[in-house]
Amino acid sequence: MSFGRPPSISTGFQATPPDRGSFPLDHYGECKASMIRYLECLKRNSSASSECRHLNRDYLNCRMQNGLMEKDEWKNLGLANLAVDDTSQGKT
Repeated sequence: MSFGRPPSISTGFQATPPDRGSFPLDHYGECKASMIRYLECLKRNSSASSECRHLNRDYLNCRMQNGLMEKDEWKNLGLANLAVDDTSQGKT
């Protein structure tokens, strides 16, 4: 009898990767300003993300432009209904 180990480990636990792959950290702070603006907006609005979606789009766009996440269409990220100007589009 073994104590301190969950029984599932002995049955061959299999790790699965995340659905959208890895999400690398921003070690060089390339998108830190966008992230801070988004977090401050969430704080001001009691974590109501609907008020800060435009800042979320800007943050994700920064990550896509700097190779910190794979480029994807806004509709796949749940941000298709936001007006996007030509300078901040991730993928057309």
